[in-house]
Amino acid sequence: MTVIQSDIPYDPITLSLFANRFMNVAEAMGRSLQQTSISTNIKERLDYSCALFSHTGDLVANAPFIPVHLGSMSFAVKFQLDRWKGDLKAGDVLLANSPIAGGSHLPDLTVITPIFDPTPGKEGDIIFFTASRAHHSDIGGITGGSMPATSTLLAEEGAEIVSFKLVSGGKLDAKGLYRLLVEEPAKFPGGSGCRNYRDVESDIKAQIAANHKGSQLLHSLVGEYTLPVVHGYMSYIQQNAEQAVRNMLLAAAKSAGSNVLHGKDFLDDGSPICLAITIDEKTGDATFDFTGTGAEVNGNLNAPISVVHSAIIYCMRAMVNQDIPLNAGCLVPLTIVIPDECLLNPSPEAAVCAGNVLTSQRITDVVLLAFQACAASQGCCNNLSFGVGGKDAVTGEVKKGWGYYETIAGGSGAGPTWDGASGVHCHMTNTRITDPEILERRYPVILHEFGLRPDSGGVGLHHGGNGVIRDIEFLEGMQVSLLTERRSRAPYGLNGGGEGRVGVNTWLKQSDGVVRRKVNLGGKASIKVTAGDRLVLHTPGGGAWGAGERRNEAGAVKTKSGHAWEPRGSLAEKASAEAAFGA
Repeated sequence: MTVIQSDIPYDPITLSLFANRFMNVAEAMGRSLQQTSISTNIKERLDYSCALFSHTGDLVANAPFIPVHLGSMSFAVKFQLDRWKGDLKAGDVLLANSPIAGGSHLPDLTVITPIFDPTPGKEGDIIFFTASRAHHSDIGGITGGSMPATSTLLAEEGAEIVSFKLVSGGKLDAKGLYRLLVEEPAKFPGGSGCRNYRDVESDIKAQIAANHKGSQLLHSLVGEYTLPVVHGYMSYIQQNAEQAVRNMLLAAAKSAGSNVLHGKDFLDDGSPICLAITIDEKTGDATFDFTGTGAEVNGNLNAPISVVHSAIIYCMRAMVNQDIPLNAGCLVPLTIVIPDECLLNPSPEAAVCAGNVLTSQRITDVVLLAFQACAASQGCCNNLSFGVGGKDAVTGEVKKGWGYYETIAGGSGAGPTWDGASGVHCHMTNTRITDPEILERRYPVILHEFGLRPDSGGVGLHHGGNGVIRDIEFLEGMQVSLLTERRSRAPYGLNGGGEGRVGVNTWLKQSDGVVRRKVNLGGKASIKVTAGDRLVLHTPGGGAWGAGERRNEAGAVKTKSGHAWEPRGSLAEKASAEAAFGA
């Protein structure tokens, strides 16, 4: 159970006030980061998260940023707290991204700022942490964008930073940062250092500034309420989340008629992810046991333990029918069992870049399947990266370059009372996609099409959401990498609902505007395109819930795509619609 400071009076209205104040601190940090960053990935796509933590490193509150970041950031803060115990002072800022240090995958750089007690005589006491995690467009590795489709070792994915004092006493270690991001990853055979270091350095400075903004606001909050009160309500907020999750688990066991729930699904390569959930019907405690999950893979679908916790804490928060901040209290009732040497507990040298963005989605699907909460969503972030430059693998010459990365939307799964949404980033990702004008102005590409993919959502009582079509033409030669899932195994429907359609990645090799070849790239691919080539992605749809075609209150049937009602009309018109769409 969460330890509560009983000497601080509890008041539910004050609890709600503090929950919103803490969330506002995280939101202010996020606004600062967006406004001061320069990269497309952070400023336009919003691929970042900001949060505040207790003095013990437990997540207290966050704004609704990227779920896969938020659950794992607490691991990162606690790792650094233990690593630098007794050796931190005001003005210090830490940087890390390694999976063994609570990282998700290497492009996600986490900046951590300890906040110290300003009270005379207590200046050495840490009272909070602020942290920001952002996905940087390139940190080296064997391909531009640092998300290689073919990586089998972590070193192939770019710079790994276990623990680095980025700022010491207010002074930035610029030389040390350059060494870690440029010089070190270039030492790996076939690897390169960061291809656009100035942009990455600038965005890291923006993360430092965002953390400082959070520090200022927390000091202001302490000045307004006193430190014991702020700490007390941090504890109450976590206790509130803990009890909400316990209540949800007890209700789930009662609804299922069993205290043991099961979920199982497969990655496209056939690797199983197995989950057995055992709920204590007296206390609301639960054990999440992943025994039976497949072995570590010779690829990059391995997911660090911190990512598994991110998926679980996200699912717990999503299923709680109560307005609470996502925080460490959500995990207190849970015991998580992950076997050694499986793909959810990989060895330190294992490649993990897809585990964060693909396997995390499948873990989410498996958890929600065990609870019968909703049908599967697209189950993929549809990762596309491309770029040029870096160290030439043959000559060793280092060329100035750049990297671009984006995730692409798909369909979400339907539930007992709702249709799935179309063309959305869902579950473990919550980013935007780059606006066409920004994409075409900053990079040598043309966006020919970006729209919904008709009839890709599962059909049922409640339809699954549709995926999207994204068609990009490249205006010069470059390296392109794709990391996607649900290209061979469809998103499942529930309670008789139909499956969503699998995704398809097509390379159109063309010259003089004429398509010479159409190549199905499969789920993972690394290719060198030439000027004029196009890449067309059809992303997966979501699964449906329940059997049959749904009608609205007026009796009209849904269109075949499942996302608009036919106009009201005569019975004859309705019968004609039914015949046309097979209702």
